[in-house]
Amino acid sequence: MMTSERARFSFADWLRRLLNDNLGRLALITALVFVGMSAAEPNLFLTRVNLSSMAFQFPEFALLALGVMVSMLTGGIDLSVVGLANLSSMLAVLVMRNLAPDPHAAGAAPAIVLGVAALLATGAAGGLLNGLTIAAIGIPPILATLGTGLIFSGVAVVLSGGAAVLGFPDAISVLGNGALLGIPAPVLVFVAAAASVAFVLDKTSFGVRVYLFGTNPIASRFAGVDNFRLTLGAYMISGLLASLAGLIIAVRANSAKADYGASYVLLSILIAVLGGTDPYGGFGKVSGLVLAVLALQFLSSGLNMLQISNFAVEMTWGALLLIVMVINTGGLNRLLGGSFVRRIERSKE
Repeated sequence: MMTSERARFSFADWLRRLLNDNLGRLALITALVFVGMSAAEPNLFLTRVNLSSMAFQFPEFALLALGVMVSMLTGGIDLSVVGLANLSSMLAVLVMRNLAPDPHAAGAAPAIVLGVAALLATGAAGGLLNGLTIAAIGIPPILATLGTGLIFSGVAVVLSGGAAVLGFPDAISVLGNGALLGIPAPVLVFVAAAASVAFVLDKTSFGVRVYLFGTNPIASRFAGVDNFRLTLGAYMISGLLASLAGLIIAVRANSAKADYGASYVLLSILIAVLGGTDPYGGFGKVSGLVLAVLALQFLSSGLNMLQISNFAVEMTWGALLLIVMVINTGGLNRLLGGSFVRRIERSKE
């Protein structure tokens, strides 16, 4: 009997610790979604083809979400990520096409290097423009990046006439559709980017200043932090991540276009918030974002296999976001009048 009671108390303690930890809740949600979709369509969801397909799909919007997360940590937001991604990839393909007119010819390495350099430079410049608009002029981030996003998309339309731009050399196709040691190349790009961002945020003074600035900009300034340069740096990182996402999107489609990934802006925000990033700034971890990406990818893939309409999928995303927000803010306990917590506490008495 005592053993049974200890087991019951131990489970209650474990459940309380899990529900009180954001990463624990996300891990539980991700596991439940995976198990649920596997049980619903075991002959489709757990196949090697589907798992490989999901691995190729999620890195492009995961990179965008990573950029949105960095901007959110400063108390802002970056709505220009998709527009900047498409503009960056379009300039990259134009550079590659002009330097290597025959995409099937060998020796396209210099064109690829210069094209990728142009892509990253565009991403950094776009992020710098966002940072200057916010930090120097004082426009609220949501309005500033909404405006610059429209500018980026407009420039891309002017450059392409609204049509898809073709001309990627064959050698770069491995980045979007190839694999290394059985691991899809887009996943490797995302892992490298996520690990780099996690290192910067957790192990460098820049990361400490970002969290401080997002928590309290006034205290950050009095602590000697250059808030102006910090804002520029954060949005430049977001722009670089957006350009990487644009490259993967374009290479997978073998073209660049001004309206690719139109739905990714809202999806990126959803992933960032679902991953535990505080929309008001100052808190958020890359590990939480990774779990949120996996949960939404499993959910989206499973619902598609169940032939659920895209409208219902978006409704499910919104419901999941609200549920997690309620839990993260303690709203669930308030709705239940604290009864859930009290039951756990009584079980320990």
